[in-house]
Amino acid sequence: MTARTIVFFPEQAYGPTKNCVGIANVLRERGHRIVFIVEESFRGTQEENGFEERVMRLGPPPPADAPEEAPGQFWIDFIRDTAPVFRKPTIEQLGEFIAPTWQALIDGAKHVDERLVEIFDDVRPDVVVEDNVVCFPALPASGRPWVRITSCNPAEINDPAIPPFSSGYPVADRSGWAAFLDEVRRTHGDLWADFDAFVRSRGAPGLTYGELGPEFIHESSWLNLFLYPEEADYARSRPLAPTWHRLDSSVRATEAPWELPEHLRDGDGRGALIYLSLGSLGSADVALMQRLVDVLGATRHRVIVSKGPLADQIRLHESMTGEGFLPQPSILPLVDLVITHGGNNTVTEAFHHGKPMIVLPLFWDQVDNAQRVDETGSGVRLSTYGFEDGELTGAIDRLLADGALRDRLARMSARIQAAPGTARAADLIERVARTGEPATR
Repeated sequence: MTARTIVFFPEQAYGPTKNCVGIANVLRERGHRIVFIVEESFRGTQEENGFEERVMRLGPPPPADAPEEAPGQFWIDFIRDTAPVFRKPTIEQLGEFIAPTWQALIDGAKHVDERLVEIFDDVRPDVVVEDNVVCFPALPASGRPWVRITSCNPAEINDPAIPPFSSGYPVADRSGWAAFLDEVRRTHGDLWADFDAFVRSRGAPGLTYGELGPEFIHESSWLNLFLYPEEADYARSRPLAPTWHRLDSSVRATEAPWELPEHLRDGDGRGALIYLSLGSLGSADVALMQRLVDVLGATRHRVIVSKGPLADQIRLHESMTGEGFLPQPSILPLVDLVITHGGNNTVTEAFHHGKPMIVLPLFWDQVDNAQRVDETGSGVRLSTYGFEDGELTGAIDRLLADGALRDRLARMSARIQAAPGTARAADLIERVARTGEPATR
């Protein structure tokens, strides 16, 4: 097949970026030209992976004498400053955290729109693949084929039978749904209206505002992908459009190999091997990370800790190993259980490898993933800041002793791994790039 030019434009965070890298690697191996649009603080990260880059900013540049920004530094600072809100019920987070987060995303989309027009005109892609939660109007206004990836929990795709996105509410109890949606309208209505006007002014179609609240991004007319295993997904009351396709997982295959240190390898009487990760943002809460490390350090279990951007501030125990950033896909096959913040990448990768989970959510779709893991019997949801030590250690013991759960997750894993989501996504993107037509089911 003739090589095509495919642009990837992920949200400037590690999760969506790594998801796109996994798919992009498959397409590059098939001979296609791959270009990543990266925020300036991520400059060079995709060149190291062998891809072309086009650089942009989501806000004004820092002063000339400012220290060099770490990749994703804006969001690390944003999460740090708003962390106290994560202790509150999700309905209270709507005005204090969720709406300001949307506003920050919208401000970035406004700032970068002219630069995106320049990039698209320069690169002339056959298709653009974006993994974002907010619209960048330069893309739909360009008239070029584009693909939307939803790598958040699928509650982001509204349906009357699914709890409101970022609520963390159970499917079986709808008593709080209406009040939550009322609060969404109260806290989000004005910022949605302002953004909708901007999107239209830039030549893109208007956004929608339906009975289930505002939409901040369009559905693609060509191809839409969402990432969640069928066994854990929600039952919908309305079928998705035929351009929507499920990826049961999307695990990148190019991570560096990783070996368990000698002092943590199997031996008589050794405990289970546990992986602890609160993601690049959640792990910036050093007090929370240290408490988890200390509770786990009092057990007989061995622990691999993804320490995050403030790794030097987290003190590990003798039964542990860890670094700031670890090759997660290389580690998950080795472990018996995962303790996670509920980021969609970690949750779907744990499903991919058949691992039970304890989920300690902080914000956004993490609360939805935590609830879904719990209510599907795939793990346990705990209060991130309110759990008792015994709740955590007891949940670990119950999950490790549950042979039926282990067998069920192993069957799910075997099915998912037999049809890699990265290859399926590449097939569909390739079809759009080749034909310029919608890729329907």
